Amino acid sequence: MSDPRTTILLDKIMAFELDAEEAQLPFTSRLAREQGWTHVFAGRVVVEYKRFVALAMVAGHPVTPSEEVDQAWHLHMVYTKSYWHGFCRDVLGRELHHMPTVGGSDENGKFEDWYEKTLESYRRVFQDEPPTDIWPSVRKRFATAGCGRWVDTSKFWLVAKPFS
Repeated sequence: MSDPRTTILLDKIMAFELDAEEAQLPFTSRLAREQGWTHVFAGRVVVEYKRFVALAMVAGHPVTPSEEVDQAWHLHMVYTKSYWHGFCRDVLGRELHHMPTVGGSDENGKFEDWYEKTLESYRRVFQDEPPTDIWPSVRKRFATAGCGRWVDTSKFWLVAKPFS
């Protein structure tokens, strides 16, 4: 990163602690538990979530997260004081809203475009390739768009409950 303001912002974002020391179930552990991930993988996702937020601040265009990053973002928003006061107000200096899709093919195309631009900005800003296990290609990211589940059916089976 050549822009000193971007470097300072990224340093502030990366230094923001999501895992409160006094918590019996710290953020990263909860993320791992809720998603069925290892703690190490959840920790990597947290880093990528923070990078995504930095992109949202400096990319100059709308950004779209990967599915994994979106899970971290959703969980962080549940921690309302941490998210709105500690992170948005105190670190970012402004609100960062989550804008979900309203559905339809136009929306699908929009988010696919934004995601492609997000990956391009990731490479430009961080001068690195996004890790493909967290930031898959556009095609793979949206292969199951609109399925209505946040379960990776390539890794897990869904079995219907028997009617009683």
